[in-house]
Amino acid sequence: MGVMQEFKAFAIKGNVIDLAVGVIIGGAFGKIVDSLVQDIIMPAISKILGGLDFSNYYIPLNHQGTQLTLLEAKKAGAVFAYGNFITILINFLILAFIIFQMVRILNKARKTEPALAPIPEDTVLLREIRDALKR
Repeated sequence: MGVMQEFKAFAIKGNVIDLAVGVIIGGAFGKIVDSLVQDIIMPAISKILGGLDFSNYYIPLNHQGTQLTLLEAKKAGAVFAYGNFITILINFLILAFIIFQMVRILNKARKTEPALAPIPEDTVLLREIRDALKR
């Protein structure tokens, strides 16, 4: 029973629950960022660069033609899909920047909490005198 009680104490700690909530929210947030990149940012970049579609950029490794879509080329054999990598990299950079900003804001909020004022020196001295007189 000792192991089960230790596990129960571990599982109901605030940090574990906070971590679980963070993972769940992070997964959902990752999907939002993924959609933002694939559905809004990459089409805008594509339009600016003259209609380029990064998601279908690849280098064929199995003698496929470069005129195929990425999905068709993957069916025909191995490909080096660098366009997909660029999209995922942009995803990561946006997500990392947003998380950085959130941590930065939280750190600023923690710093603004009022700190305990140091005890004045004369009060410390008076306490020492009081304690000495009690002895």
